[in-house]
Amino acid sequence: MAAQWPAYLALYESGALSERAEAAREMLGHCRICPRECGVNRLDDERGYCGGGRLALVSSAAPHFGEERPLVGSGGSGTIFFAGCSLGCIFCQNYDISHLRRGTEVAARELANIMVRMQELGCHNINFVTPTHFVPQILEALGPAVERGLNLPLVYNTGGYDAVGTLRLLDGVVDIYMPDAKYAQSEVAGRFSAANDYPGVMRAAIAEMHRQVGDLEIDDRGLARRGLLVRHLVLPEGLAGTAEIMQFLASLSRDTYVNVMAQYRPCYEAYQYPELSRRITRGEYQEAVRATLEAGLHRLDERPRHFL
Repeated sequence: MAAQWPAYLALYESGALSERAEAAREMLGHCRICPRECGVNRLDDERGYCGGGRLALVSSAAPHFGEERPLVGSGGSGTIFFAGCSLGCIFCQNYDISHLRRGTEVAARELANIMVRMQELGCHNINFVTPTHFVPQILEALGPAVERGLNLPLVYNTGGYDAVGTLRLLDGVVDIYMPDAKYAQSEVAGRFSAANDYPGVMRAAIAEMHRQVGDLEIDDRGLARRGLLVRHLVLPEGLAGTAEIMQFLASLSRDTYVNVMAQYRPCYEAYQYPELSRRITRGEYQEAVRATLEAGLHRLDERPRHFL
């Protein structure tokens, strides 16, 4: 008999999904959901670095057609944007959501209803955007969503700053991992995202994601079914360390699906840093693609690019 898909349906039927949700909920009492391990009691609504409390903070939810092609199809990706963030990127294009935390708190049943509504609108997946600090709330809402008929694959769309222990609670829950691989160097990560430990954390997190779901599988409709899809934003002056990042991804698998992203633009506080105060050039992007191919990676997302 073929394995049940999405995999979380089997976890729900076995009762393991509720056990995962309870284990994650307990982690909120002395919060160690993300690598910052603030230790605040979010069960009592205390707030740490990310700004998240007991309830999920949702900024928006809608079908999205600007994601990678394997996620979009004809019905779009059902994006649920969470407010707050465990990173502090000074060039964030969604700073009103991540830094200013504009959103509405929703209980588990409300979050479940949002997921089901995305399915009813014809979306091909449920795409949790910046979910790291709300993993317990997502797991808590997934059971009620399944009870209402949810059966779409889940996308974990993250900045790549994820704790391996938290990711293990998502083994068999998440179908498609879509992390950023932002920086290769600690000094750069500390300066621009307030996370000196980002490179090591990101590598461990992506390795765990790949262990869970493997390389990206695409069905005969061109839609992602399961696997890892990595985003890498090319920064001016080579600040992202593209070559080193791609060598790491190739060490996991040369079949890793990679989106080498050209859409950097100065946002939020980026203009305060001369090296980040401009878009990238065509030459910088071409160099990033060359480094990707030289690392042995060959599954690159393709879309129109705009440069200086």
